[in-house]
Amino acid sequence: MPAMPKLILLVAVSTLLAALFTGACFTPEQPGVPIDASSELPKVKLTSAFPALKFDRPLWFGHDGSDKEIVYVVEQGGRIYRFENKPEVAQARLFLDLSETVLCFRNGGHNEEGLLGLAFHPNFKDNGCFFVHYSAGTARKRRGVTARFTLSKADKTIADPASEKVIFEVDQPYGNHKGCSLLFGADGFLYASLGDGGSQQDPHNNGQNLGTFLSKVLRIDVDKEATGKSYAIPQDNPFVTRKGALPEIWAYGLRNPWRMSFDGKTGDLWAGDVGQNSWEWVVLIKKGGNYGWALREGSHKFKDGEPVDAISDPIIEYGHKEGVSITGGYVYRGEQQPKLQGIYFYADYGSGRLWGLKYANGKVTHAAELLDQRKMGISSFGTDSANELFACCFDGKIYRIEAIE
Repeated sequence: MPAMPKLILLVAVSTLLAALFTGACFTPEQPGVPIDASSELPKVKLTSAFPALKFDRPLWFGHDGSDKEIVYVVEQGGRIYRFENKPEVAQARLFLDLSETVLCFRNGGHNEEGLLGLAFHPNFKDNGCFFVHYSAGTARKRRGVTARFTLSKADKTIADPASEKVIFEVDQPYGNHKGCSLLFGADGFLYASLGDGGSQQDPHNNGQNLGTFLSKVLRIDVDKEATGKSYAIPQDNPFVTRKGALPEIWAYGLRNPWRMSFDGKTGDLWAGDVGQNSWEWVVLIKKGGNYGWALREGSHKFKDGEPVDAISDPIIEYGHKEGVSITGGYVYRGEQQPKLQGIYFYADYGSGRLWGLKYANGKVTHAAELLDQRKMGISSFGTDSANELFACCFDGKIYRIEAIE
């Protein structure tokens, strides 16, 4: 989940206090390209979507692709809830409880560990399969687990906790930088993002190492099994034939990618990557892309060394005067908020700022701060079946993102 590095905590607090009294407003920058911070991007507000519901550290919101009236929320501690997508809904039903299995802040884990990802199979309506990623093990021997579950045979509205099948595991040397998102592409393959394994300065040099899952985006076929694995390798993955590289890798050089999303119109894969000392950034994940960590922090030099492949610059970045822990978001493709059409929304968990940008012809055309809400802690974004945009906040609420008239 988003992180606030300890080394910059005092700086971040003083920055926030200064901004509170100065009313400062910041616009992120695109490396090497001027940005029009015009009024074309509308200011937005957060409206409580389900006033009667409150969750414990919610960090995922979405739908299952089969029932348009149902949405889900993931709590970091290990529980998933389902409920009707109506403002007047009064109760959420427990869908799956992994709280006894998940390593998190409550049982000796790190603040960034827990149940971190959820993705419903594209054919969930027929096969009842969905996938999760969670932290497991102990503080002395950590691992990240991606697993498949299915619905209960007795009750098709809840999951069967005994149906778990582990798809893959990865050893985690430290408690931070889990960076996980799970999502299916239009190609039917599962994409998974993983952080660099934690600590600081990428001490194991995972970022530029194609022999590890850490610091990577993976792409696998969960509908097949091959070579002794619980999945198959898509043959068009970029490193299938490269000696010494893991064939599951789709892209690499990411520090702590917190939330990826596909643009439903263009197919672009967006990600927010949490920085270390000075910068936070947004990238477009491309096949075979190298995003530079830990030789770079965003577009800025961080360590000496030569990259494995040419480094792709971020789409946009901001410094730690503006925020300290990015939350990647979504491009709005709903119909209820026409003013928001085509805007990519992202936020900073530490400072509470929410930004938007428009991207066309290979560059950012407009970018602006759209909301400054310091108390809520935006941990994640999500959409319902109509592509309306929501935000999960650590005040326990789920909010709709709406344009201010």
